[in-house]
This record gives sequence, C-alpha cells and structure tokens, in this order.
Amino acid sequence: MPPVAIDLGTSPAPPSHASPAPPATRTRTPGWRDPRLWVGVVVVAGSVLIGARVIGAADDTVTVWAAAQELPAGAPLAADDLVAVRVRFADEADLAAYLPTSAELPAQAVLGRAVGAGELVPGAAVGTGGDSDLLQLAVAVEPEQLAGAVAAGSRVNVYLVARGGGDRGHDSGEPVLEDVVVVDAAAADDGYAASGLRRLVLAVPEEDAGRYYGLLGSLTDPLVSVAVRG
Repeated sequence: MPPVAIDLGTSPAPPSHASPAPPATRTRTPGWRDPRLWVGVVVVAGSVLIGARVIGAADDTVTVWAAAQELPAGAPLAADDLVAVRVRFADEADLAAYLPTSAELPAQAVLGRAVGAGELVPGAAVGTGGDSDLLQLAVAVEPEQLAGAVAAGSRVNVYLVARGGGDRGHDSGEPVLEDVVVVDAAAADDGYAASGLRRLVLAVPEEDAGRYYGLLGSLTDPLVSVAVRG
C-alpha cells in the first residue's frame, strides 16, 4: 500500500479585519503662550478684585448721629433728639467733624447752632451749658402776652413795650430778642403761675441779653410779649 502523504503545513490565517492603531500622541500641558490660560487668569483676578471691593465697601461705613427733627440753637440735646445713621466718608478726616455714636453725649448738652432734620450733627456744635456762648435768660410773661403754644425747643421773638404808650424811646414794633430758643417753659399750673405769669428760660447771646436788660430798665412800666415762630 503506497504511503499516504499528510500535509503538516499550517492553514492560511484568516484575513484580519482590525483597523490599524492610531499613532500615539503626547499630551501637553498648556504653556504660558496659550490664550486660554490668560483668559482664566483674568477671570479669576477680576473675581477676586470685585469681591475685595464689595467687602471693603461694606466695612467702610461708620455710624454717626443725625438730628431726628429740626434742632434750634441753644436747645438742650438728648438721645431722643438723635438717630443713628451709617455713612461712608470719602475722606477719613471728615469723620472727625461729626458726632459718632460711640461717643457719649456730655451732661447738659446743648447745641451751639441750629441743626436741620436729618443733618449729621457736627461735633463742634455740641457743647454744655457751661461752655456755650449763650446765656440762659429768664423772662416772666403774662399769659395773654404769650402767643401760641410754647415748649422747650420753641423759637420765639420777644417784644418789650411800655404800658399806656409811654416811654417812646424804644420802637415797640421791633423785637428786642429775635429767633431765640426756649430752653425751659414752666407749665401753666406750675407754682410760678400763682403770680399769674408764665416763666420762660431763653438761650440768648450775651450781647443780646445785655441789650434786653438795658431796655427793660429804661421803661417805667414794661410789658413783655412773646411771639412763637413757626
């Protein structure tokens, strides 16, 4: 029997359908020339700057006293006359000109000048009865010569006239004290009223007080009349 030939060769490999592998690329960190890097830096820096300005602005306000209503010169000053407001000063030196809420009001505080409603209270305008250049002048007024309701803080004109038309040396048409402040006004039922007079204490410049007493002494039978302003 003739020998059988056996082919021990390998079978041809089936055709491969796999795609060729892409060439390898190296990942690079963006360099300083990359515009995306600079855009990110600008955004972060801008956010930090804006945040710092907002926080700084919030911390830049201070609390000072303002007038709760119109306060005339010479009027006594109390905590009820004031309201705290938060203010931002462009110049820190401006803060020293006003009355901070951290400062206590002096005892017997009075205003050396008028302060409007809502106006910041200047520190220089606040003094005491002892260091003010205003004198406290007491006047006795007949009730019928007191025109209008009067109380502490009222602003009044004071007239001196001669009873019966005598003593014409003084022009009775002009106030002897003009736009002065009532520091104290005794109530109608006060003990002083037993005399039939109302007692008013006025804040008056020293020279005006001297003129008032001079005219008062020159009249034989003077009559004091008070007109309430406003």
